[in-house]
Amino acid sequence: MSEVPIVLVDDHAIVRQGLRAILEREGDLRVVGEASTAGEALTVVLRARPAVVLLDLKLSTGDDTEGLDLCSELTRRFPETGVLVLTTFLDDRLVVEAVQRGARGYVVKDVDTTELVRAIRAVARRESAFDSRSAAAMVRSVCSAPARPALTDRELRVTRLLAHGLSNRDIGGALYISETTVKFHVRNILRKLQVGTRAEAVYEASKLGLI
Repeated sequence: MSEVPIVLVDDHAIVRQGLRAILEREGDLRVVGEASTAGEALTVVLRARPAVVLLDLKLSTGDDTEGLDLCSELTRRFPETGVLVLTTFLDDRLVVEAVQRGARGYVVKDVDTTELVRAIRAVARRESAFDSRSAAAMVRSVCSAPARPALTDRELRVTRLLAHGLSNRDIGGALYISETTVKFHVRNILRKLQVGTRAEAVYEASKLGLI
């Protein structure tokens, strides 16, 4: 693999120094920048355009997950750069949310050097990278995730029209069905989404990615 430029984002200078010393023993890894805050990180990444950002989730004493917001911003502004979370936190929710915010990998700080280097190289190749514990967290979250409600195609179309604020009569006109039939579909939608109002149905459907 060609040289992998890396930016280190951690609020502790001694941690960044240690990581730099470890990573630069590898012939293909080169630290091209460091940052201790979200603002510094955005500036450094804009200038250095690294292949990988090694990101801690805790960047201040007041917020344990400031790094999540930074992860979102980095992946939005620099999609060509892979974010690898390196943190002391191992929490199923954090692992999943980091991935949802665009991180390509998640490893815990006590991971051994060989596994960390392997993860960095994988992220540079645009692959996913997790240590064994964060991978297990992802599996647990997938297995425990509630099943998406099985709305029929017609119910999905009704839900999308509900999201546009249409009345039962207007929905019926748009779908060429009677108002009574629309009411039937709406009742089924509310039941399947386990909500009590049309607005709640739209909100729940949006959260589930149905609309």
